Amino acid sequence: MMTQIINGRVIRGGQIVEENVYFEDGMIISKADAYRRGTPDRIIDAKGNYVSAGFIDLHVHGGGGYDFLDGTEEAFRGIAEFHGKHGTTALCPTATSGPLEDMIKMFNSYKAVKENGCNGADFVGMHMEGPYFALSQMGAQDPKFIRDPDPAEYERILEATDDIVRWSIAPERDTDYVFASKLSERGIWLSAAHTDVNCREMQDAKRHGYTHMTHFYSCMKSVERVNGIRIAGAIEAAYLDDDITVEIIADGMHLPPELLQMVYKIKGPDRTALITDAMRAAGAANGTKSILGSLENGMEVYIERDVAWVPGGQAFAGSIATTDRLVRTVVGAGIPLVDAVKMASETPAKLLGCTFKGTLDTGKDADIVIFDEDIRMQNVFVKGREISL
Repeated sequence: MMTQIINGRVIRGGQIVEENVYFEDGMIISKADAYRRGTPDRIIDAKGNYVSAGFIDLHVHGGGGYDFLDGTEEAFRGIAEFHGKHGTTALCPTATSGPLEDMIKMFNSYKAVKENGCNGADFVGMHMEGPYFALSQMGAQDPKFIRDPDPAEYERILEATDDIVRWSIAPERDTDYVFASKLSERGIWLSAAHTDVNCREMQDAKRHGYTHMTHFYSCMKSVERVNGIRIAGAIEAAYLDDDITVEIIADGMHLPPELLQMVYKIKGPDRTALITDAMRAAGAANGTKSILGSLENGMEVYIERDVAWVPGGQAFAGSIATTDRLVRTVVGAGIPLVDAVKMASETPAKLLGCTFKGTLDTGKDADIVIFDEDIRMQNVFVKGREISL
């Protein structure tokens, strides 16, 4: 069935243009191909709203009351459906540090839901966040699960699944970069996270494959004094090296507008991805209590000021954001809409090496969102299938 979207302000190629968008059999087709096929089977009037490629979340733990570490197909489907309603058309299910057994259950559920499909966002590979982190930069990670890379453990993980596409690690835990070499051999994207490395150490890690920085600014060093001498941190390494890419939690809490503007100015929209880092309470109201991680082994947190907090309120415990909120926040910080959309769609796809999503180009998956001036979703399509909002 061929579908035509009319009367939309289409965000394509860094511009806003008034043109129609066509898709059929889950793929975007060209205007010429549409004309050859004849009259569309369905016409959708965008009513002057924006039309763009769907948003891609490279780092998300949960939402709608579920966490991927729950390890159930119900959780995977619930999270995909919840975030799909907010413009996420593809995502990387993310595991926080936890027991190996929880991870294995997660792998099995991922494969089952990927094979059988669901009514929400598409899955584009799993993201392992931990457990190989620096205790000094653990953030909301549970310290009892943080450890050094153990070949016996990570070999078992890699044997259990071939769906891991990215892994976040503290480079200093990776002695002689043995683990980095193992992951690089398998084509798994390496990212520095929850790390205590300084600028020069991060530059060395980058030469060994750590080309990305997980939730930039969170749980990593900036400039510090050591014996009275200023030492640049991992953050400065990202600014110095054009080949290091970053992702930011643009929920309006993790980074203030000034830092959003600085990341945009220095790294630019081609090297910056917007992520939610959302946990199970995404979509919950302030005053809600929740669990970070699995229900059995997770940490109790609470929601206040539209973000999750650890007990006592000393630190954030992950965001409750959705991708529409990310774009709204970035635009509110003064960043052009076309670049905000790029950081939520095209750039994440390129960083992940996902060639079939991220733009409205012919031949790509028909992952399309239609939204108004306030970045409120009017229609969401995943591979041409419309999600009920």
